[in-house]
Amino acid sequence: MDRFDLNRNIDTESTKAAYESCLNAAKDANKIPPEAFSNFRVKRGLREKDGTGVMAGVTNIGNAHGYMVYEGERIADEGKLEYRGMDMTKIVDGVRAEDRYGFEECAYLLLFGKLPTKQELDGFNELIASKRHLPPRFTEDVLMKVPSPSIMNMMSMGVLAMYSYDENPDDTRIDNVVRQSIDIIARLPVIAAHSYSVYRSNFHNKSLTLHVPKDDLSTAQNFLRVLRSDKKYTEEEAKLLDLCMIIQAEHGGGNNSTFACRVLSSSGTDTYSAISAGIGSLKGPLHGGANIKVQEMFDDMKEHLHDIRDEEEVVHYINKILRGEAWNGKGIVYGMGHAIYTKSDPRAVILKKYAEDLAIRKGYGDDFKLLETIERVTPELFNAHKGLNKPMCANVDLYSGLVYRMLDIPVEMYTPLFAISRVTGWCAHRIEELETAKKIIRPGYKCIAKKQEYLPLSERE
Repeated sequence: MDRFDLNRNIDTESTKAAYESCLNAAKDANKIPPEAFSNFRVKRGLREKDGTGVMAGVTNIGNAHGYMVYEGERIADEGKLEYRGMDMTKIVDGVRAEDRYGFEECAYLLLFGKLPTKQELDGFNELIASKRHLPPRFTEDVLMKVPSPSIMNMMSMGVLAMYSYDENPDDTRIDNVVRQSIDIIARLPVIAAHSYSVYRSNFHNKSLTLHVPKDDLSTAQNFLRVLRSDKKYTEEEAKLLDLCMIIQAEHGGGNNSTFACRVLSSSGTDTYSAISAGIGSLKGPLHGGANIKVQEMFDDMKEHLHDIRDEEEVVHYINKILRGEAWNGKGIVYGMGHAIYTKSDPRAVILKKYAEDLAIRKGYGDDFKLLETIERVTPELFNAHKGLNKPMCANVDLYSGLVYRMLDIPVEMYTPLFAISRVTGWCAHRIEELETAKKIIRPGYKCIAKKQEYLPLSERE
């Protein structure tokens, strides 16, 4: 396939010089003195000085709790994640106790506010199954025509393309948005798996294998079936993946991707544009893309450590990372710390609880112990390096990468799997935004540009 060369139009000396001039101008034009933010009391990142989020709305859907505020002081607390007021860990424990799949039940809870009865869940599963199949030639006409090295970008493109297959795409009444939400939740795993197959074929010269989902399988089972060239998986693998999907399905209205979806929804735009915005946000390395960064850091540590079981050596290397002398030079220990959670991230706690046994049995016991060491020693090392005294816990990204590796999920699919899970929360928040807020989100920005007079072209220097 002939691919368009993005650089072919700037290959002359004059165009290169013009580009360099534009680049320098862009750098000069986009400088804001740091004191401007404090002078105008700007909440950078929509955060208060103590790190708490600026209150931008109310929701019934999800709540991530990690601290309490007492007389103006932020007090650390054990982490808790609630879906529609229900403790997420109770959902996981309940599903695991009954040895069944729970992501669809979780989606029902998030969308409709209550746990389904057996009859309601059976009907919802049947509805999801009926929507999983992509429109005829969708993969060929959408995903294969413009392959991308980013699976997330292909998923975003796929969701946007669903607009063209919808006979009523712009209607924001609740009946239509619920229909569209179910369509996207059902089809996004297939779009992701097909995107990966197209990616492998175009960028790694692998055989193109495209499988179709089966109506009698869960979302987790179908994802593994469609993703893998041989369509094979074990029940243990599928149920561990199902667990991962449950714990990442929702995280309140203030996380970046959900807020992006709500911002677009507040403008009255279509469902596909709003969900695509969530995918674009989640792709960022400071959000969903962090799980890939954790795995890259983890591999770097294994490459440079003589013995990953030697805690003293691990401590020495983490200190080098914090000083910017190792890994990527940014001084960040990925997978540690969270904007909300202080003492614990309930998602990380669950992954540790249910994945340790499998890690040992699959030969990843030393890797699991290394992650535990990182989790245990990093808070003290971080505080010593920064001169602080604040609680720090492992976040879900520290363990999710190893879990995906144990499931033989390719690293390119780590963040797409996050999106497949979180789309349920995005859809629920979109519906709530449309039904309750009814006002476009428009924060203020203080313009500090100096006044300029317009000059005729002949008088400009």
